[in-house]
Order: sequence, then C-alpha cells, then structure tokens
Amino acid sequence: MIFDGVKTTLRKLLLFLLAFSLCGTAHADIWQVNVQGAIGPALADYSIRALSDAATADAEMVLLRIDTPGGLDSAMREMIQAILASPVPVVGYVAPSGARAASAGTYLLYACHIAAMAPGTNLGAATPVQIASPALPGARSPSGDGEKTEPKTAMERKIVNDAVAYIRSLAQLRERNGDWAESAVREGASLSAQDALAENVIDLVADSRAQLLRALDGREVSLGDSSHSLHTAGVAVHLAEMDWRSEFLAVITNPNVAYILMLAGFYGLLLEFYNPGVGVPGVVGAVCLLLALYAFQVLPVSYVGLGLIILGIGLMAAEASVPSFGILGLGGIVAFVFGSIMLMDTELPGYRIAMPLIVALALFSAALLCIALGLVLRTRKRAPVTGLEHLLGSIGEVEVLRGGAPYVRLDGELWRARCDEELRPHDRVTVDAFDNLEITVSRTRGG
Repeated sequence: MIFDGVKTTLRKLLLFLLAFSLCGTAHADIWQVNVQGAIGPALADYSIRALSDAATADAEMVLLRIDTPGGLDSAMREMIQAILASPVPVVGYVAPSGARAASAGTYLLYACHIAAMAPGTNLGAATPVQIASPALPGARSPSGDGEKTEPKTAMERKIVNDAVAYIRSLAQLRERNGDWAESAVREGASLSAQDALAENVIDLVADSRAQLLRALDGREVSLGDSSHSLHTAGVAVHLAEMDWRSEFLAVITNPNVAYILMLAGFYGLLLEFYNPGVGVPGVVGAVCLLLALYAFQVLPVSYVGLGLIILGIGLMAAEASVPSFGILGLGGIVAFVFGSIMLMDTELPGYRIAMPLIVALALFSAALLCIALGLVLRTRKRAPVTGLEHLLGSIGEVEVLRGGAPYVRLDGELWRARCDEELRPHDRVTVDAFDNLEITVSRTRGG
C-alpha cells in the first residue's frame, strides 16, 4: 500500500515537471540587449555574446535597445555581422525619448530585422568621422546652407563610397529607404522618429517597450529563406546583463584608463630599474603595461603618438640620470604632451584622451623633473662622502704609538700619521693631507 502511494506521488511529480518544461518552451523569452554609449570593443563583445546566448536559449527575439552617439567602425561591423548571422530575429529600438542612433547607430538600426524608434528620438549623421569635420571635405558647409563639399582626395572618396555601399546593402536587405541612407553618409542627414517612419527608414514608432511588443505580436520577419511569425504578447523580457569580462574590457579600453595604465607601467619599470630588487614597482608596472597594450590593440592608436610619449619619458629619465640643466627634460615634456594628444587616431569624442588629464600628467612629470634636478644640484654642492676626500679636515684622536709612529683612529680605522710635532696617545689631531696609506696631521689646539 505504501509502495503504491510512492508510485502515485512519483507519477504526479513527473507529470508536473513535464508540464512545467512544456510551458517553459512554449513561450521563449525576449532577450533585451542595451547598446548604450559609444560603440567600442567592450560593447561589441557584450552584444555578440548576448546574441549567441539568446540563440542558444532559443529566444523568441532579441530587442536591441539603442542609444549611442556612434563609435568605432571595426566594432560596429562586428556587431552587424552578428546581427545578420543571428538565427533569432533582432529588433532595433531607439529609446527612451531623447535617445539617438547617430553615426554607427544608424548602421545598426538598418541591419536589424525590424527598426523602431520612440517619439523624441533621432537617427542619422552617418558620415565617417575622419571626414566629418566642416573644415574637411565630405561634410556640410559650415555656413549651414545645407551644401556639402565633395571628397577631394582618393582616400576620402574611398571611405565615403565604402560607407555608402555598406549602408545601401543593409537597406536593400531590409527593404528600407536606401537613398536617405546615402544622404545620411554623404551629407550627414538626420531624421526624427516620425520623419523616419514617413521616409520608410524605420518600421514603426512606439512610446514604450510594452507598446512595441504589442505592435510586434504576429508580425512576419524574414530569417534567411524562411519567414518567422513573432509572438511577443505577454512574453517575459530577459535583460542580458554585461558580464564581468565585458565590464573589465569596458574599463581598460577606456582611452583615459588605458593611457593611465601605460604611464603607470612605464614609471613602474623605470623605478624598478633605478632601484633594482624592490620588486613591487616592477611587477605593478609590468602588469599595467600589458593591460595597456591589450587595450591599445583594439583601440585606434597612433603609433607616432605612442612613440613620442615613450621618447618624452625617456628624455625625462635621461635628465634625471645625466642632468643637462633642463634641456632634455623640457624636450621630454613637449614630446610627452604632443604624443598624448596624438595617441588616439580618431576624432570620436568618446575615444579621445581628456585634455585635463594630459595637462595634469604633464605637470606631474614636470614636477618630478624639477624635484630630480633639485636633488642633483643639492648633491653637487654637498661635500664628498666617499673616497679619502671626505676625511680631509676631519678630527681624530691618537690611539696608540707603534715604533714611535702615532696611529690615529678615523671612521673606525687606524691610520699611520705623520706630524711636525711630537704626538702622544689621546692627542686630538686634524687631517691635512694623504700620502698613500699615511696621513699628514696637525695637532688640534685646545684638544
């Protein structure tokens, strides 16, 4: 009887687990990935991993919530490749109100299966940053009359034409307005949410995520050669958080952090070389330098700027070792400042080293140089403390007579002394000169 009760309980438990698993797979979650801030290696790594995890979890769709001023071309293309290869539908949603999908964000929105925007948002201004300045070809006229100057050099034309072809291919893939996309690249054009909907740049406008999910329910999406019907009503939304790896990558690939890590590495190694055997500065410096080099491999680094920084630090170190009365030091500071300004080979605001940080570190290096020069000058004025010269003028005492010759105790050592006067033990004498291992002394009066 007890055995029958146990079998009945186990049967009910198995039926419950089976029903729970079926309920869990009937309505897959919607994965939300937040693309917020400048697009760089860390954000690309986080987004690509989230898309892969969403596909593994058989998610219903991925909601790419976009609010970005743009970013690096390489990181943007990696994200777009992941979106195009995703077996899960990807919906781009520019939100909340006041957000934007500028520059690289426009390309991302065009790549998504469905593009949506919240009221009060905008997209566009997709001109490559290298030629986006009004002073350079390919940008709008600084007078604001809407006219643009055409790219003049072959390289500028290549950059613009490549960007136009790329965004047009995305527009053709998603059946969106390719002519406006080209104007966003060539002329830096921008659109508000309602205008973008009217121009067939996006698919819909939604005030909130809930309204967006209701509008998407039952919508057909093309996934390769097949179509997929979205079921988004009442489906739970899973927020894909950035893991520790992506967060760590985001920290060290911040240009200001990478810049500080590089300098900490250089100064730590220099300190270890000047004081070998300490260990801590060398270990910390080596770790910081390796982290900085890892960050630099994914950042748009100018090797000329990096070379000037290394030259500047080397000249300042040389000034401390071989004083040139400030010539090497001042040259090092100038090279250091110019190298720091040139270090990041991009005009993107999010990937420039902050000028206050450059000035602060330059002043810090100059202060170290002044301190080093002061110590060198003070050392030159100080009396010698090595060799026999430091004993000249010192006062000693006759300790013993051996064979009639007096021996004087100086710095813990006995020296054979020679004097014009007769000396006895305990007489105090002053050292006047050295002759090989014998000293010439005179009696100290009053001693």
